[in-house]
Amino acid sequence: MPSSATLSAVRPMGNDVVTIIRNETDIEDGLERLLKLDPRLAPIIEFSGPVPLRLATPGFAGLASIIVSQMVSRASADAIWRRIEAVGPVTAQAYAALDPDVIATFGLSRAKASTLRGLAHAVIGGDIDLDAICALDGSEALRRLVLLPGIGPWTAEVYLMFCGGHPDIFPSGDVALQASVAKAFLMEARPNARQLSEIAKVWAPHRSVAARLFWAHYAATMRRDALPLV
Repeated sequence: MPSSATLSAVRPMGNDVVTIIRNETDIEDGLERLLKLDPRLAPIIEFSGPVPLRLATPGFAGLASIIVSQMVSRASADAIWRRIEAVGPVTAQAYAALDPDVIATFGLSRAKASTLRGLAHAVIGGDIDLDAICALDGSEALRRLVLLPGIGPWTAEVYLMFCGGHPDIFPSGDVALQASVAKAFLMEARPNARQLSEIAKVWAPHRSVAARLFWAHYAATMRRDALPLV
């Protein structure tokens, strides 16, 4: 029988078995499989260049960094994250113990400060296991994550992709992905979230690699990064 490590490294997707994304080889394999599903992606892959892995360890720090990344600018997010890291280990226990006056120095909005504190207490109280949730089916994992105050679909999707290595997530509400797909396929208007979700169905069960590809395409087109801070 397969070991528990092997079982945790694959996900059955219909008649396909998809490797959890753990390294650049998994990205390359996913791109090859995507080309077979949708040959239109060939020029997009060539233009976009290397597709970043951007994988972080699951847990409080990983999800907290994604929450922080939703700032007006990448520079602001980077600065805030450096301040958070500077006070000590980024764990749920350590964050929950911080004095509110210290948290106020980070530069977080009131909403994000509340989300991070609520997340820390949810982890400590056992309301969420941020490691175990990554092993769940995508839809169930998303359902549980968005039950947390302040955690929306985009945050949950990005966490499962970049911390859990889930192979079949496509954050269709992401504006950069909408813009990238529109430009790549010469669409007259940027698709909305529902339309992009329909478009992305053809890339299942490798939608997480497809999302990384279109973020890379956006970066190559706009000459700036669009990936979250992880």
